Amino acid sequence: MMFAKRVLPVVLAIGSALTANAQSAGKLKIFFMDVEGGQATLFVTPAGESLLIDTGWPGNNGRDADRIVAEAKKAGLSKIDYVLITHYHDDHVGGVPQLVARIPVGTFIDHGPNRELTPGVDHDYAEYQKVLATGKSKHLVLKPGEVLPIKGFHATVISADGALIAHSLSGAGQPNEACKTSPTKPADQTENARSLGIEIDFGKLKLLDLGDLTWDKEMELMCPTNKLGKIDILVVSHHGWYQSSSPALVHGIHPRVAIMDNGEKKGGSPGTLDTLNSTPGLEALYQLHFATESTTKNAPTERIANLQGTVPDAGNPLELTASKDGSFSITNTRTKETKLFPAR
Repeated sequence: MMFAKRVLPVVLAIGSALTANAQSAGKLKIFFMDVEGGQATLFVTPAGESLLIDTGWPGNNGRDADRIVAEAKKAGLSKIDYVLITHYHDDHVGGVPQLVARIPVGTFIDHGPNRELTPGVDHDYAEYQKVLATGKSKHLVLKPGEVLPIKGFHATVISADGALIAHSLSGAGQPNEACKTSPTKPADQTENARSLGIEIDFGKLKLLDLGDLTWDKEMELMCPTNKLGKIDILVVSHHGWYQSSSPALVHGIHPRVAIMDNGEKKGGSPGTLDTLNSTPGLEALYQLHFATESTTKNAPTERIANLQGTVPDAGNPLELTASKDGSFSITNTRTKETKLFPAR
């Protein structure tokens, strides 16, 4: 309540003007927050509605919640309409209690009950359930094939609770040649494989975010038939760890741009960067951090939001602005440089 009394009037005053500008421009804004190897991605549609995918870590004196709220304020938001929790690991759901203490949330979306019955995951899931039990936010459980109830773009659930879409998306369904270069891996038994993943259509633009969906599930989704077709923007699964990002998925969808929400010492595995850097048609890889695990295989420094060993960590986000014709631009807030990707 202290936050609301002190900041809300300013947020409302600035927010109404920014939201009006965004609506008149017809742009989709996406903020890739640095939550140090977790995930927190904020979408603001031209209709003025907002979707946050995941909430970062717990603890750290509310660092991740503060970073999310800062970006929400920049976008002119006084609340977040929808928060989608991909799965119940602490770098994705852990920040929920701190977030709702700082900004209202209209509706939480998830895949249903926790399936990984370990003490740490049980704890984070229980803390999330306490927030839902207050009744201050609505709650939706979605399944593959269902559509998010958000205005301004079309978001289809691709994966949830270990299940996958049964039919190909419009325009997809072709044989996937990349399956031939993807070895199989054992089935994952954690919450990662149950990630709630979505594909977003904004006019001609397509974006894919599968949370931490694992290699085995990617193969099931993409082989022998590519159920997704071509994607413009890939949010790299699992922070770039090599438990995900099979060639069957990454090469199969032919992304124009890949954005990796890794930390300096978490994610960005050499094998994943090899797969990304060899992707046909990839125009750019962006990273939230330089990945120390991969040294020479990282993206060029102008496409990295936070460089190695920066103290204190600036927490620089990446910002993307998209148009319905399929064009978009990405700003690295560290360098203040913006690159335009024209419609293709």
